[in-house]
Amino acid sequence: MIPLLAALGFLDFLDPERIIRAGGLVLLGIIVFAESGLLVGFFLPGDSLLFVAGFLSAEAGGQVLPALPWVLLVAFVAAVAGDQVGYLFGRKVGPALFDRPDSRFFKQANVDKAHAFMDKHGPKTIVLARFVPIVRTFAPIVAGVGAMDYRTFVTYNVVGGLLWAVGVTTLGYFLGEIEIVKDNIEIAIIVIVAVSLLPVVIELWRHRRAAGRRSAVDS
Repeated sequence: MIPLLAALGFLDFLDPERIIRAGGLVLLGIIVFAESGLLVGFFLPGDSLLFVAGFLSAEAGGQVLPALPWVLLVAFVAAVAGDQVGYLFGRKVGPALFDRPDSRFFKQANVDKAHAFMDKHGPKTIVLARFVPIVRTFAPIVAGVGAMDYRTFVTYNVVGGLLWAVGVTTLGYFLGEIEIVKDNIEIAIIVIVAVSLLPVVIELWRHRRAAGRRSAVDS
């Protein structure tokens, strides 16, 4: 287990290196699939897992995984398939999803966040959401609820899956060859996680700022 991640209190089962060493390509594919479109997958490590997968397929990472093309193929297929399932689930559930009560693994706020994101960015949300934790899990489901044109969804889904799954994994592969990154891979993972969470932090800041302005006007 990565010492720094443990020191920061990360759960063992969310440690990307432990996940890959334990389950290889199979577990990588399952987690990417779940995080891409299953309601229970929003808490799973997507960006960091792909980055570490790329690193562990390189010589610098000990070639724990098969050659990079196989890793890219599994990650890409799992990402696209996950979004497809999320979309079909949204089409089937429909508006009832917005009336569903909160539970341990479901928070209405996550659906609302994805819906607002889609209202703002339109179909390209399917691509942009890939790089925003939580939103990427719920975006295809909301697209299904809103009955987005299926051909349009598939197009953006494939593009988004390619940019995210292939892009982040390839980044891990090549950056891992750099000595300073190789020797400090745990720090690199923290940076990847921090960067992936930045859009969420910015959105929360904007929301609170807007709420503060409305409150000031009302008073």
